[in-house]
Amino acid sequence: MKVVEKSEKVLQYLQERNLVKSYIKAKLLLENGDLQSASFKKRRPKHLEIYYFRINKKYRAIGRFKGDQFVVTEISDHQE
Repeated sequence: MKVVEKSEKVLQYLQERNLVKSYIKAKLLLENGDLQSASFKKRRPKHLEIYYFRINKKYRAIGRFKGDQFVVTEISDHQE
């Protein structure tokens, strides 16, 4: 699966919080098919088809599938 970012806002958010290195590591795990190590899961409610993967203990990348690509639409502090 290929992982892409929807907009520059996602990359800017990562840079502001010094998450670029962790994000790239998680992104490579997904692109290599290691879904378990990246904690790739379906978000609730499950019928909305929204998925997320773990960047670190605090942050998650949230997105949807568009064809064979996973499009990251936002980065979230999942503890909010």
